[in-house]
Amino acid sequence: MEESRDPFLQPNVIESTNGYSGRFNLDKRGRQNFIGPGFPGLKKRGHALGNRSWIKIEQSGNSKIVELDKATVMRHCSLPARDLRLLDPLFIYPSTILGREKAIVVSLEQIRCIITADEVFLMNSLDGSVVQYKSELSKRLQEEKCHSDDLPFEFRALELALEFTCLTLDTQVKELEMEIHPVLDELAKSISTLNLERVRRFKGHLLALTQRVQKVCDEIEHLMNDDGDMAEMYLTEKKQRNSCPDLYDQVQGSISVGPGPGPAVGMGSKSAPVSPVGSTSDAQKLQRAFSNISAHKHGSLLSSSVTGETENIDQLEMLLEAYFVGIDNTLNKLLSLKEYIDDTEDLINIKLGNVQNKLIKFELLLTAATFLATVFAVVTAVFGMNFEDEVFDEPNRFNWVVSISASLCGVLYICFLFYFKHKKVFPL
Repeated sequence: MEESRDPFLQPNVIESTNGYSGRFNLDKRGRQNFIGPGFPGLKKRGHALGNRSWIKIEQSGNSKIVELDKATVMRHCSLPARDLRLLDPLFIYPSTILGREKAIVVSLEQIRCIITADEVFLMNSLDGSVVQYKSELSKRLQEEKCHSDDLPFEFRALELALEFTCLTLDTQVKELEMEIHPVLDELAKSISTLNLERVRRFKGHLLALTQRVQKVCDEIEHLMNDDGDMAEMYLTEKKQRNSCPDLYDQVQGSISVGPGPGPAVGMGSKSAPVSPVGSTSDAQKLQRAFSNISAHKHGSLLSSSVTGETENIDQLEMLLEAYFVGIDNTLNKLLSLKEYIDDTEDLINIKLGNVQNKLIKFELLLTAATFLATVFAVVTAVFGMNFEDEVFDEPNRFNWVVSISASLCGVLYICFLFYFKHKKVFPL
């Protein structure tokens, strides 16, 4: 990989030389004298700050690093400024695939590039996905020089971007499954604050990953459902179609000029007299022949373009469908994992509900026992008061009172238990 600049991709750098740039001068006392109508303290922005590093990959597989500004990229690829914002690493945008007149804007996870009919401009980054995409695309393009491939250049670059995105997301889903399954199994066995916190963190990661996969899946599905967007992405075919008017002008010029070194057939000669009947018939024959040829050529071009567009749409649709199945499978894995988490949460709620029910039953039994103990305490408290009664004349009588009170409390507690059983408060 070599760092260079292409002559047609030279960024137009215009340095400001008008009188609106603020300047500062230091006098002998060290004070700052502001000169010009600018603002003090503002730094002059360098002209190179707008440039970004891109990796340019050609059809031959050669790649190099170029420094381009937004204006140059917009002019070369005929893109609006809002499309370049999708590729800006400073902003976070969902995955997007846009088909434009001369380029395809791809923003899929870490793969952010502009694909044209002849080259790919990949946002330069130290991320492993970007390096792998660049090396793999260059390798495939160099290997396919000797092999015939039905896919045009832009589709091969788009296919590799989809492949890397699907593989990256699927790998992240598998790693999440390997991490979250043991945690959920441990949580199902023992409910603790630490396990609940770990599951909560994994669930947040799962939600974010599901949104990313869902966006890629929706974007591919949107392209598959819109034939116009798919037709807009055939850059090689549109480039070849734009070269057809030149051929049409050549055919028209060959018809308008007669054979041989003589003058044009339609123009006539001023020196030689021509009969009106003969000139009219020749002109009509020439006009009829030209109209037939032009109509035949236009019809053949139109039919070939329509047939090629239909075949290409079907070809791209099959390409997108293959990766749609893969990303949909990844999405199903995430949904299954989410259902497993929900089932674990339901199991935990059932266990907690069971424990809560046991506590309520225990509290109910304890409340009934407390009530009967209070009744027994009231009886003993009454007889413990300082008053005269025949019961106190014989000590054995008080023992009978205590025994009978305790027996009545026990019988009453058993009655409470049978009542709870009859009302099905809890089984006994």
